[in-house]
Amino acid sequence: MQILGYRIPNAVSLLLWATVWEIVGQARITILLPPLSSTLVRLLEIAPTETFMTALGITAQAYLLGVGISILIGVPLGIVMGRSALIDRLILPWVSLFVSAPLTALVPVIMVLFGFGETTIVLTVVLFAIWIIILDARAGSRGISQSLTEMARSYGATRWQAFTKIYLWAALPEILAGIRLGLVRAVKGVIIGQLLVSVIGFGYLFEIYSSNFLMEHMWALLLVLFFFAYLLDAGMGELERRIDYYSAARH
Repeated sequence: MQILGYRIPNAVSLLLWATVWEIVGQARITILLPPLSSTLVRLLEIAPTETFMTALGITAQAYLLGVGISILIGVPLGIVMGRSALIDRLILPWVSLFVSAPLTALVPVIMVLFGFGETTIVLTVVLFAIWIIILDARAGSRGISQSLTEMARSYGATRWQAFTKIYLWAALPEILAGIRLGLVRAVKGVIIGQLLVSVIGFGYLFEIYSSNFLMEHMWALLLVLFFFAYLLDAGMGELERRIDYYSAARH
C-alpha cells in the first residue's frame, strides 16, 4: 500500500482499524461492539479452557478433511477439464452454477441426505471450497503452452506422466491461487456447517455466546477465525510468489 508515494506496511492498516474499534467500543455506542482491549482479555481467558480446545479440535478436523477432499478432487478435475473439451463442456456449466449459487441454501439438502453428523459438515466445507479450486486449475491447464504438450507426445509420455510431470507443474500458479481462495472459503463453510447442521465445535460456541449476548466472547472467537483466515491467505500468497517462475517457464 502506498500513500503520497510512501510505502506503508499492511500492518498499519490493521493498527488503524484496531484503534477505531477500540475508540468505538470505549464510547459504548452499542453493546454489540465491545472494546478491542476487553475482547483480547476475554480471548486469553477462554483460549486455555477445555471447552475452547475441544471446539477447536472438532472444527479443525472437519476443516482439514473438507479441504483435503476439495484439493484431491478439484485439482485433477480442473486440469482434466482444461485438457479435454468434451469433459469441459459437460462439467463447466455445473461448476459455474455452484460458484455463483447461494451455497448456504444448499446445506439443508446435504443435511437431509447425510444426516446431522460430521459427514455433513465435511461435505459443507467441500461445497464451499471445491468449485473455485476447479476453476483455477482449469484456467492454469488451459494456459499451458501447446509446445509442452507436443514435447510430451514426442517423447512417448503416457497420459499419467504428462499429467504429473507437465500439466500439474505448469498450471501450479493458478492451482495455488485456487487453493488459497478455497482455504478461505472453507473457513466460512465449516462454521456455517456447524451452525446449521449440528451445533458443535465453534458453531456451538457461537450459538452459546450469541444467545446469551456474550459479545466479548463472540468477538474473541471471531478474532481467532479472522486471524486463521489471514494466516492461510498470507501463507499461500507467499508460496505463490515463490513459484512465480513457473508462469514464465510454461510459455
